[in-house]
Amino acid sequence: MNADSIRGHLDGLLLAVLEDGPLHGYGIIEALQRRSGGALEMPTGTVYPALRRLERARWIAGDWDTVGGRRRRTYTLTRAGRRALEEQRAEWIRFSGVVGSVLGGAP
Repeated sequence: MNADSIRGHLDGLLLAVLEDGPLHGYGIIEALQRRSGGALEMPTGTVYPALRRLERARWIAGDWDTVGGRRRRTYTLTRAGRRALEEQRAEWIRFSGVVGSVLGGAP
């Protein structure tokens, strides 16, 4: 899938995969790929800066832990992040309905 197709929707996608529970950065990338049936292959250079932005906005909280001797940051959706996710979902429904009306052809 073309990366431009998801521009403006990345925050909602990241928040949605964190809705199921805490994940580390690579786990988020894997969840996006799995939940999209392999259509979304997000590079780390796109995902990690977005996670830092969401953390600054307080939509997610990150904590460091050590697994197998390696440190990694695990992210959790915050209460504010859940509200933002609901807003993102509502906007997506409106947006996809409008685009579907136009691209679906004349009635």
